[in-house]
Amino acid sequence: MGDDDVDMVGMPGRVTGTVGPGLVGEVIVRIRGGAEHFLAYPVQGTGRLAVGTVVTVVEYLPPRTVYVMAAYDN
Repeated sequence: MGDDDVDMVGMPGRVTGTVGPGLVGEVIVRIRGGAEHFLAYPVQGTGRLAVGTVVTVVEYLPPRTVYVMAAYDN
């Protein structure tokens, strides 16, 4: 199984660079025995996600891009 075969959908992560409409953000996800950073975009209809927000990966575009939404309602 190659690295691109990892099922990222549903995995939790944490915002490390603000994610929002018109922004390319960054999230860190614990995967493959470590923690990796991914470029992140908000799911359509999602507002800004501040640094520190816990998110869920909704879509994964290999090798390093994810679409995310907040894991918890505030």
